[in-house]
Amino acid sequence: MAPRKNILYLFDVDGTLTKPRQKIANDLKDFLLNEVKPRVAIGLVSGSDYPKIVEQMTGEEITNEFDYVFCENGVMHYRQGELKSTQSILNYIGEQTLQKVINFALGYMSKLELPAKRGNFVEFRSSMINICPVGRSCSQSERDEFSRFDIEHKVRAKFVEALQNEFQGSKLTFALGGQISVDVFPTGWDKTYCLEHVADENFSEIRFFGDKTTPGGNDYEIYNDARTVGHHVTSPDDTKHQLKQCLNIN
Repeated sequence: MAPRKNILYLFDVDGTLTKPRQKIANDLKDFLLNEVKPRVAIGLVSGSDYPKIVEQMTGEEITNEFDYVFCENGVMHYRQGELKSTQSILNYIGEQTLQKVINFALGYMSKLELPAKRGNFVEFRSSMINICPVGRSCSQSERDEFSRFDIEHKVRAKFVEALQNEFQGSKLTFALGGQISVDVFPTGWDKTYCLEHVADENFSEIRFFGDKTTPGGNDYEIYNDARTVGHHVTSPDDTKHQLKQCLNIN
């Protein structure tokens, strides 16, 4: 095989390499590591934290096979399981603003009538707040049920709009996160943040593969960034199909 090209392929996780919050399929995992990685550098960029990514990649050993792992949109940067850099949303916006966002979100969600509501509605991460109307403690079937309900009733899109109206001028961004939640983070701390970590590598090309690429989705900014070639995918199978086309793999 020819030497590896000076090209980077970045992948969203949920909906791109895995079904939402599920583990990567063995055939796609093997394809990425045995067919794609020998040809180009590969990296993960997700809104999730490191433990969730490790779980979805079926372990730290597999996660560390990726050249780059960018958690929480790249604000937390890992290499071979070692944290290289991080930022804090608390230090950036302060406790007062943080509590205003959380209080408003809890009040808004308390008025929603959904097919189910469980626990863990607000998850505080280092670089963002993850808000979940159904509750992250929901089962897989409840997650899928909420997703269908959300597609029909635009629950999260309306929630994002309400947050944007309430916190105009706050320098916060509100975006659809994964399948069931809303991500809140400082403006500029979207997935394009990860590109700063590879700027010195001088890649001749960076391609990004993601499923939430429309306005309001958490892949939108990096998908449309001038520094990347964006690929909209609809499933892990579609990701594999597009990779084969990009790399001329039969």
